[in-house]
Amino acid sequence: MEANLPLRERRLDLVLALVFMWFTISSGIADAVSTLGVAMAPDSPNLLARMNWWYAHDCDPLFMNPPFWMRICTGLSAFVYGPFYVLLAWALLKGKNWIQLPAVIYATMISVITGIIIFGVEFFGEPAFRTPNPLKFLSFNLPYVLIPLLLLARMRKPMPFTRRF
Repeated sequence: MEANLPLRERRLDLVLALVFMWFTISSGIADAVSTLGVAMAPDSPNLLARMNWWYAHDCDPLFMNPPFWMRICTGLSAFVYGPFYVLLAWALLKGKNWIQLPAVIYATMISVITGIIIFGVEFFGEPAFRTPNPLKFLSFNLPYVLIPLLLLARMRKPMPFTRRF
């Protein structure tokens, strides 16, 4: 069996681990608030609700006023993906090859949920949920599709930590 490359030779894994640690924080800040039904307003006493309002009020009506199905999606992000990001970052840093299948499952799920369903609603869905500010929406949300797709490419072959990407 081939030995894993040291982390210094797997720089992409380091970058991915850092990004997924940021995703852990951002899913807790954004998606937990939406899932729990905390009202987003510019004058909310809740700092996280104010931060979410700043983001959503002019670019993400679906997130600002989420229907029940959207709260399920944000709940997955906050309470399933969020903890998974910690495990994924650790596995990337340590070179744990067993993370390959969970990473592929995650990347596929998030690409479908965010990349197809949510982006589809934001750009082509009911007018009440379409983004009025596509540039702001994409600048905040596109990384949550592109980074998992990069992870999917990274994990495409068995024993991903035995080779450079």
